[in-house]
This record gives sequence, structure tokens and C-alpha cells, in this order.
Amino acid sequence: MGYISRNHILIILIILLALLGVMYISLKDNISYFRYVFCPTDAPLTNDELIKQHCPEDKSRRFGDLKMQPGLHYAQPSTQRGRTDVNSVTNWNAPLVWEGTFDRVLIDAIYKQQDPRVAVIVLAVGKYTRFLKKFLESGEKFFLVNLKVTYYIFTDNEQDVPKIELAEGRRISILPVPSAKRWQEVVLSRMKWATVTIEQKLRDEADYLFMMDVDSVFHNTFGSESLSKLSAVLHRGYYKNVPRKQFPYERRPESKAYIPIDEGDYYYTAAVWGGYIEDMYKLVKHCYEQSEEDAKNGIEAAWQEESHLNRYLLYNKPTKVLSPEYLWSDYDAVQPDIKVVRVSQIVKNYSEVRPNKGH
Repeated sequence: MGYISRNHILIILIILLALLGVMYISLKDNISYFRYVFCPTDAPLTNDELIKQHCPEDKSRRFGDLKMQPGLHYAQPSTQRGRTDVNSVTNWNAPLVWEGTFDRVLIDAIYKQQDPRVAVIVLAVGKYTRFLKKFLESGEKFFLVNLKVTYYIFTDNEQDVPKIELAEGRRISILPVPSAKRWQEVVLSRMKWATVTIEQKLRDEADYLFMMDVDSVFHNTFGSESLSKLSAVLHRGYYKNVPRKQFPYERRPESKAYIPIDEGDYYYTAAVWGGYIEDMYKLVKHCYEQSEEDAKNGIEAAWQEESHLNRYLLYNKPTKVLSPEYLWSDYDAVQPDIKVVRVSQIVKNYSEVRPNKGH
């Protein structure tokens, strides 16, 4: 065995270190590629343990797969027939959902197979607890029937929450919140409570989230056709033949909800909207933070959370737009293009149920 000098050993060590460096760069690049393609996150990934830590299963991804079971019988779709009295697609190519634009048998079968967990947040503060019974009872008849649903009720009067018989896989969760002196504070607080609850609770309990007004009643099926990454509902008062300059957007540039007079797609209601839990989190957190900024500057948006919601949805387009079928009002006559009223806000004496008067 020949003699190996100290210089030879040093050269060998340098070569080994160089090889290790090349292996490290290659491994790092592969991990970065994996992260880029499969796990869009900014967290550094260096080994399998960190990949699992920073790239958890994105449950919302599986809801993008529109799979159905063999043997399902439904009407053959047509490329030539359909509703001609309404538009069924937005100009950014998202579905605009009306009765007659989808097959209930097919779409419910697709989403039933996905087995999503749906959360519904409602505020029932002060005298608004009186509306809970009809909301919950009608929801059990018509809202995402045969799917797992949890009603998260934010209330300052827990004892007024009615006992409702719920179907299997459906439940009620009561979350206490403080009372308010102004109904505007109640409206604005919903974004805050939703943000906090998603962070602390809903991420582990739900795949989708809907925000709804409690003074509403379900009249017909509100089904799986409403589910998407981000679903918004057209306001019944502004959904046809109304120029965007007449939308009741926040028009003061000082407000974070400001929309210029020559911008806007639709005017959306804040009484019903929903989406994937993480997309809803981004939305409610943004609107909450923006309303807080307004408050610091002594501004309250024209229609509180609805103004901030419309601003957000203008620059972050919804992936489904639901027609006013999904939120009509008992105050208004039903229009000919509304074939089915799925949800309607009930007539009430605002000066009696609200803690203060005003728009």
C-alpha cells in the first residue's frame, strides 16, 4: 500500500466537498421545483420533514376534480338549447348561475362524492335572534341537503338560540360575541369575528364557508351549484339595466373601499357569499383590516362591509356569480327572469329590531 501524503488527503477532501456541494445544489433545486409545481408557498424546504410541514395537503385542490360515479342517469346536455333571457357567463368567463343553467342531479352527485364540510356564519345579536328559528328550519329543508353543514351562530343571547332538529352530519356551534349599540357595528364586526374564527377553529372543521344574514328564509333548493373557490351573489336591486356609475359603491377616495365612478362589474350583496375556507379567509381578513384603517381615519364606508366586499371582488374576481335567486327580498315583486327564489330576506320593522336608526 503506497504512502498518501498530506497534500493528497487535502486534495481528496476538496474533491469530496465539491461533490457534496453539487449534490446539495441539485437536491435544493429539486425541492424548489417540487415546491413550485405542487406546493405554492414561500417557506424554505430542505428535506421531507420540512416539505410535510410547509406543504400540508391542500384540501381545496380535490374539490376542483369534477368526478362522478358510473351509472348516474341525467339529461344529455345540449350545445344549442338553454336560457336565452339571461346571461350565464361573466366577461371573465366565470359561470353566472341561474335556474336552468345546470343539472341538479349531476352537480349534486359530483359534490356529494367530494364530501365537503360546509360552515355557515350568521350573526344573531340583540333582537335578531328572533329570526334564527325560521332560518335554521328552512336551511335544514333546502340548504346543501345531504352535505355536512355546521351553523356557526355568533350571538350575545345564547339562551335565545332555538333547539332545532338537525339532519345527520349537521350541527350548530354557538359562539358568544359582545352586544353592540349601533347596527353598523354589528355588520362591520362580522368580518372581524369570521377572521378570528377561521384562524382559531374553522380551518380544522370546514372546507367551504358561507356568510349569510340571519333575517332570511330558504324557500327552494340552495345546492351544490353554489360551491366554488369564491362565489358572490348579485344584488337584486342592481342586477339589470343599471349603469355602473349608479351602483352604491363607496365613492370617497379617502376610504379603503373606494371604487372610481368608471369602474365596476356588478354590485354584490353582503347578505350571502361563500367559497373555499382559505379564499374566504383572505377576503374577510382583508375587508376587516381595511375597515379598521378607515376607522382610524374617521371614515365608515357607505354600506359598511358590503362596500369593502365589493371593492375586494372587483379586483379579485369571484369564480362563480350567483343570480339574485340566491338572495331576493319579500319587499320586492319577483321578476320574470327569477324562476326560483331560493332565499329571501323577510319583511321587518328595522326601527324596532335594530339598536339604532339610520340606513
